[in-house]
Amino acid sequence: MEKKLLSIGHGYSARALADLLVPQGWRIVGTTRSPEKLVEIEATGVEPLLWPGNDLVPLVDEFPNLLLSAGPGKEGDPVLNELEGAFKRAAPKLRWAGYLSTTGVYGDHGGDWVDEETRLSPATRRGQARVTAEARWQAIPGLPLHIFRLAGIYGPGRGPFAKVRKGTARRIIKEGQVFSRIHVEDIAKALELSLEAPDPGAIYNLCDDDPAPPQEVIAYAAELLGLPLPPAVDFETAEMTPMARSFYAESKRVRNDRIKRELGWRPSYPDYRSGLTDLLKREP
Repeated sequence: MEKKLLSIGHGYSARALADLLVPQGWRIVGTTRSPEKLVEIEATGVEPLLWPGNDLVPLVDEFPNLLLSAGPGKEGDPVLNELEGAFKRAAPKLRWAGYLSTTGVYGDHGGDWVDEETRLSPATRRGQARVTAEARWQAIPGLPLHIFRLAGIYGPGRGPFAKVRKGTARRIIKEGQVFSRIHVEDIAKALELSLEAPDPGAIYNLCDDDPAPPQEVIAYAAELLGLPLPPAVDFETAEMTPMARSFYAESKRVRNDRIKRELGWRPSYPDYRSGLTDLLKREP
């Protein structure tokens, strides 16, 4: 296997994968829209590249493995909008292409379980944009595409502890609301396993084993810190941004049986309790 990966939209999850691959001798080029992040990316052993702003077509032709993390915007998928033709030409030469999507494509199921065979019925514009983007990637002939539908991501630098410490955390209560989550390092391990055993056309849910109401997570974070329980606020009357409120439009439990069965993946952090306990040990 040629250890070369082009990571377009080299963000939080992609960096966690790079942390696994760089020590193994992988050459990774990671793109960012932000000039300020170039030095930060380079410090991780990844070759940073500003995009848009540089021509990616030669790299699409050169690199056999491709990670796609850039989300769709108002104009659709930004990567396909610029490079669809290049991917169509390069598809037969590619070994692996991973697209990071979201479990938001399933929509609201009133707390019931969903899996990869569940009909896609997104409840938000973001979810619909992901459905459209997935379909566009799947339509490229010969592309060795693997779709990873990610639950709510947390990990180093993305935990609830800062808000709890500041006293700004709230336990938003909406009856029946439940979310699935995934530690970023468990995402990285799943991507690594898929790179080692490509299965073009595969779709995998990535989540832990314990869907839970969001207020339980905040309460446990406070317990770990030895701080008072943050106040409970009713969802209907809570002051929230439209973005934050939209996350509560969907309630579901996500199954991860397929990736366990097909790739032998097991989450190192099977529930939020183990994940938060580990995160607190790492924080200063």
